[in-house]
Amino acid sequence: MGKTLLDGARIQQVIDFHGHSCPGLAIGIRAAEIGLREIGRASTDEEVVAIVETDMCGVDAIQVLMGCTFGKGNLVHLDYGKNAFSFYRRSDGKGIRVVTRPHVFNQPEDQIVRLRKKMVLEGLTSEEKERLRALLQAKVQEIMDADLEDLFEVRPAPGPIPAKALILDGLVCDECGERTMETRIRRFMGQNLCPPCFEKKMRG
Repeated sequence: MGKTLLDGARIQQVIDFHGHSCPGLAIGIRAAEIGLREIGRASTDEEVVAIVETDMCGVDAIQVLMGCTFGKGNLVHLDYGKNAFSFYRRSDGKGIRVVTRPHVFNQPEDQIVRLRKKMVLEGLTSEEKERLRALLQAKVQEIMDADLEDLFEVRPAPGPIPAKALILDGLVCDECGERTMETRIRRFMGQNLCPPCFEKKMRG
């Protein structure tokens, strides 16, 4: 598919994991391609760390292709709303930040914008749904066919490599009785409270 060096089976694995093919997922695939080329895939649980600055579709590609997941502690989400991905290798400290160039998503086709707006406000006819699907698939193909340098800017990663994940104890919330990670417990009027119960107390 396009200029990617990944084989079709790996790409299909990403699509199956995510549930569908879309432009956002394609960006994640191509960003992961740079990560694999420059850093490599995690051979042990936390050898490779990814920091993602978005919660968009592309993060699923990072998980599948780079071997970085929330559960292992080597996938960190920063809620910045940016299509940017940093990859670190613990063995030698190498790190890169892969930033999607603005033109990739800042100039969407007018038809896509119009159909998406109509889908939210009114719904689409079967013909319009098919047209939107075709336009999105064309955008996917455009991303997969592009040179990586046209899609991304690659810079040195900022800051140190994130610390390894810690296995922490849990404390029981005095309000709801649910066990909560000790680093998330809040103290309020002599009580141990989980974040939701703390917020309720603060709101009165």
